[in-house]
Amino acid sequence: MPSATLISRAVPTATLRPALRLADLARRVATRLDGLAPIADLAVRLFVANIFFQSGLSKLASWSSTVSLFENEYAVPLLPPEAAAFLGTGIELFFPVLLALGLGSRFAAFALFLFNIVAVISYPDLGAAGLTQHVTWGLLLLVALLHGPGPLSLDRLLDRLLGRREFGAAR
Repeated sequence: MPSATLISRAVPTATLRPALRLADLARRVATRLDGLAPIADLAVRLFVANIFFQSGLSKLASWSSTVSLFENEYAVPLLPPEAAAFLGTGIELFFPVLLALGLGSRFAAFALFLFNIVAVISYPDLGAAGLTQHVTWGLLLLVALLHGPGPLSLDRLLDRLLGRREFGAAR
């Protein structure tokens, strides 16, 4: 005997009606929230991309100050300060654009995630507030990395045009 039949025999229908209405309301709300997921995916990508891109622009605005920071403040392992400044600035200007457009999104999110870790390790005077920001950015990058860019992305458009299924897409 199905469990619904057992429940309906054990509990009067009038008693179940409010619970069934509440369950139906929850299902409708969840369906509407699912419709907002593509906008949330895009918002996450744009938010975190903007943070890194603005940082890259600030480094370009005063290159001598940037190199000085890499010489005196940042302890980037294995690279001379000027090379680290050049590479860091390039990463902050290139990968956020890819992430914002949703082009090579998972790779861009991965590159920025690693860059974020290096930034935390390289700057010992980051402080609690700075660390909190970097953790937040890292979590947002993990969302983009693990969930994918979502439907509002060039990755998804290219997949459709080429007749492919997106690798690892949440369905």
